[in-house]
Amino acid sequence: AAVRRVLLLGEGNFSFAASLCGAAGIHVVATCYESEEEPYFSFTFEGAEVGFSVDCTKLKAYFLPEHREFDCIYFNFPHCGKKAGVVKNRELLARFFHSSAEVLTEEGEVHVALCNGQGGTPADQPRREWHNSWQIVAVAAEARFILSNVHPFKAETIHGYKCTGYRSQDKSFCVEGALNHVFTRSMPLPYFKPMICKIELESQKVSFQVPRVLVDKINRGFLELNSNHPVRTVKEKLTAELSQAFPLQNTDYCLSLLHQGHLNGVCHSNIFWIALSPEEETPSTEEMSNGLRNAVLFSHVDFCRDADKNGWVNVQEGCRISDQYYLRPSLLPYAQAMVQKGAVLPGTLHVLSGPVFRKCLITPYSMPVFHEMVFVCAVNRGIENSCIEMLMNNIKTSIHSLHQTVSGFKPNINLKEARSFETTELNDFAAFESQLGKIQYFICMETDTSGSCEKSSCVGIIRTAHYELVSSELVVVFASLNLDLLAMLICGISDWRILWTSDTRFFRQFPRGELRLFKSFSLYPPSYVHDVSFWVPHGEPFDEVAFHTIARQVSSEMVVSIQLIDSFQQSETGRKSLCYRLTFQSCDKALSRTEVAEMQLLFRKEINQRLCVTLR
Repeated sequence: AAVRRVLLLGEGNFSFAASLCGAAGIHVVATCYESEEEPYFSFTFEGAEVGFSVDCTKLKAYFLPEHREFDCIYFNFPHCGKKAGVVKNRELLARFFHSSAEVLTEEGEVHVALCNGQGGTPADQPRREWHNSWQIVAVAAEARFILSNVHPFKAETIHGYKCTGYRSQDKSFCVEGALNHVFTRSMPLPYFKPMICKIELESQKVSFQVPRVLVDKINRGFLELNSNHPVRTVKEKLTAELSQAFPLQNTDYCLSLLHQGHLNGVCHSNIFWIALSPEEETPSTEEMSNGLRNAVLFSHVDFCRDADKNGWVNVQEGCRISDQYYLRPSLLPYAQAMVQKGAVLPGTLHVLSGPVFRKCLITPYSMPVFHEMVFVCAVNRGIENSCIEMLMNNIKTSIHSLHQTVSGFKPNINLKEARSFETTELNDFAAFESQLGKIQYFICMETDTSGSCEKSSCVGIIRTAHYELVSSELVVVFASLNLDLLAMLICGISDWRILWTSDTRFFRQFPRGELRLFKSFSLYPPSYVHDVSFWVPHGEPFDEVAFHTIARQVSSEMVVSIQLIDSFQQSETGRKSLCYRLTFQSCDKALSRTEVAEMQLLFRKEINQRLCVTLR
């Protein structure tokens, strides 16, 4: 096994270094800030290099290029010395993290031990007020580090360790309740170039610009055979269970990414409208597949060119054209079309699955894209309730099995009559489904013991419809499940965005075919609050969904909350002013104050241009 190189900074009496020396598989480089007659690295003891006069904010200067990569850096109880306050110590940490980034391996760790309360995270007990702490997660984020673990620093378990250095003196200090903070490198914030999708639609080769908010989500292949994503695991488990009770047929392969026509009852502001362009180049047959999985995606910087010069239609994202194409918001229309074409075999359970796209407000459980699974079964009139019961029993069995394996207990899964729900009680998934037509039942999953069906727990719906098919009247049962929400509830994931991360630390937690409780690799991420106020155009309704969608786009989904905090209308002119509070926070990446300030400026510019509001 390779030897791990460990760098120790700010060693006072080298007792921590001595405790590590001789450990198998590590090479220790121990340093302190204080000087000796010979600066830098002056001697070696028990296999460890020792250096003096080493400034933790300029580490790159002390090591030759071939010796700059450390697997682990320890900085125990950093302090500027004497009576330095929290601001100076924050500055020290900031410069230290930037310096560490230059000498740390890609998979390396930075360990920072702080006295109780200094870090400013919820792990501190008691927790200091944020402004009176060292704000370690926010400071580390500026250097692209995330807090991946935090645990007690138990000095008594470290052989021979003595805490000295109180106010730069040879005095001990209290380390009761001290915490060791473990930081790792963050993936960079995403930068998405405009993207064009080429497909074949009704025998015509076309292309369209992918809405910016979906560029990193439209072709991820979570349901593919080689995927180990928990969403696919949930789908496979459901399919396997239901195939024991019904003859089962999958029909995913023929589903088009785009839909055309009018969806009765659906609010247009919830739809991702698409403007098509005629495609001049002729891709291969594989590239021209009609399905989402085989759509060809490529970056296209100059995506809005003049049609006369280059053959592209001059349209912007969101423009509505006469054909009225839009990204599919539901698989239900495809299921209904199968029934009307007579492609549904009575007694057979037909299964459709794939991602669907819906504009929605920003909440932890509101997803602009998720994987839907639709079941279709045609039965003779009078036995539809038996079909629903059998379908629900098998769904319950598979979810119970999954959840019990992961959490050790069975959640409550119930059918609740739609008429017993108020609109305000529905989560975005259920509320949108209600726009598509009458619903008989909501499928609710309760993962706590309170018995309440909270907004986050409505994971599916069931509706029925009567059809005259082949001279007989059949009742068709349609059931729809939100696979992403199911995966979240089963695996204890509190933020939908983590399902779409590209970080391998997420995927390593879910070996193929296995679900586990998710353990966050970015703890206590810093949040930043910005307000924006503006006048809305007189006499025009304000499109709040569009407002939220712009926030998603400019922040790359870093806005976690938008709250209306003030509304005012001038009596003289009738003009209306709104003030919103935006909270920025990442669930998997380092997000700095500087980056958020840039996002906020861009957001102000975009709402001014696209929503025609007047900023205040």
